Amino acid sequence: MTPVAPAAIFWDMDGTLTDSEPLWGQATYQLSEKLGKRLTPELRQQTVGATFSKTLGICARHAGVQLQPGDEEHYRQVMFSTVRGLFAEQLDVFPGVRPLLQQLHGDGIPMLVTTNTERYVADPAIDAIGRDFFVDTICGDEVSVGKPAPEMYLEAARRVDKAPEECLVFEDSYNGMRAARDAGCQVIGLPETESMPIPDGVVPIATLHSGSHIAGATADDVYAWFATLASR
Repeated sequence: MTPVAPAAIFWDMDGTLTDSEPLWGQATYQLSEKLGKRLTPELRQQTVGATFSKTLGICARHAGVQLQPGDEEHYRQVMFSTVRGLFAEQLDVFPGVRPLLQQLHGDGIPMLVTTNTERYVADPAIDAIGRDFFVDTICGDEVSVGKPAPEMYLEAARRVDKAPEECLVFEDSYNGMRAARDAGCQVIGLPETESMPIPDGVVPIATLHSGSHIAGATADDVYAWFATLASR
């Protein structure tokens, strides 16, 4: 199949560009313990790719805590300060990410970071990846409804003046994959584990590439993958 370049590429950040989900996991477990009861691994999985409000709600319900006015902002500051500290000490960019972004950028493909992470936490991570690779970035506190709602991806397509179906998205979480799919984008899933459910209409990377992530992939590989998705 002849490779066809996408009109734009939108990248989730945590778990897609950066190996940060384990760090979010540490912070989420700490948050649940502050509320009085440590999350189970199954409940932690429900918070992957979710907004902070949803994560806090899951933790509070699990602990049997009724949140009071002002609690959400308090716990937001506590958790985000924890995450920023972990990012400063331990954040890793996945192998192969920067070389691939460099190739795509060199080919003139418009790319955005599209993350549910709020700007205060996301900015240092975007800088670590390489902000110059991207024409824009959208964070979770800059849309009215975060993933799994499609608003972020519709906004990303609007910013590059392209139809969503012309755009390719890389996402690792169920919430993010669903958001991109519902926006009408072509979606490649990068699930953390083989057991993670994949929404209908999303193509897992393992069916396109020899690895579970993008290490070793080239820009030409990405164009070939997009051509496969767009021809379905």
